[in-house]
Amino acid sequence: MAKTIGVNLSERIAVGLVIDHKLAGPVRRFPENHDEDDALIELHTEALVDKIAELAGMVAGGAKDIAAVGLALPGLVKDGVVEESPNLPQLKGARMRDLLSAQLKARGIDAPVTVLNDADGMAAGLASAHGKLDSMIRVWTLGNGIGYGRYPFAPGPWEGGHTVVTLDEKERYCGCGGHGHLEGIMGHRAMRLRFLDMEPEEVFAGAKKGDPRCVEFKRLWHRALAAATATSIHMSGPSKVYLTGPNLHFLDITMLRLYMQEMVKMSPLQSYSLEAVDDVPEMRVIGAAVTAEQAAGI
Repeated sequence: MAKTIGVNLSERIAVGLVIDHKLAGPVRRFPENHDEDDALIELHTEALVDKIAELAGMVAGGAKDIAAVGLALPGLVKDGVVEESPNLPQLKGARMRDLLSAQLKARGIDAPVTVLNDADGMAAGLASAHGKLDSMIRVWTLGNGIGYGRYPFAPGPWEGGHTVVTLDEKERYCGCGGHGHLEGIMGHRAMRLRFLDMEPEEVFAGAKKGDPRCVEFKRLWHRALAAATATSIHMSGPSKVYLTGPNLHFLDITMLRLYMQEMVKMSPLQSYSLEAVDDVPEMRVIGAAVTAEQAAGI
């Protein structure tokens, strides 16, 4: 059985050894303390890559038969180069595949490196965990931004969180500066900008109590997600759609299904399904390893 290493880079670095699509041993993390989750933003690219390689060496445990290494990170990635990474701006332009390969070789790990978007890593991890490696799946990650991942991997930016879901000129809360984006409605940061007097948790609590402004926004939030999902289905066909992330608790999946029924009317496209799943960081580690294994042709 092939030994692969999966790496997830988000608020923290998480690295694990994966055998037969399952974690083999503990996941190593940096920083270990949740109170230091913003520490990565302060590390320059070389230091970040060095820390990833150090943790990879720890999980490898001296093994010389590592077949592939997968690195999942937030941002636009093409041919191993990070073209854009708003959450970790120091990575913009970084040739992460080459940088990490060199650091790994210095530690005795000579294996091909695959770099992918972290949302795609989540999709691959869920596909593996749910026995759907022979199917197409999509994943929405609901958090500060809105992540969109798909499996199997296909070339493209897949920035589904920036799907245009409204032509209302007032919808300009997206962090990228674009108008009418899904993230500008659903993203945690965007919601805080919209409701300067209320936190997102208070908005959805207000909707439960019947506050008209909060009820209206809850409907907008769900209709925006339905619109982006329906657009994806019309472009790529029906499939399993998973929903996860730190803001999953805001989701009313019954409401989402009702809006989806209004938007997807052609019967050949109605075989999609929606499922909410817990956001488990280890799933991205496994997904990164699975993607690297497939890219290496194992």
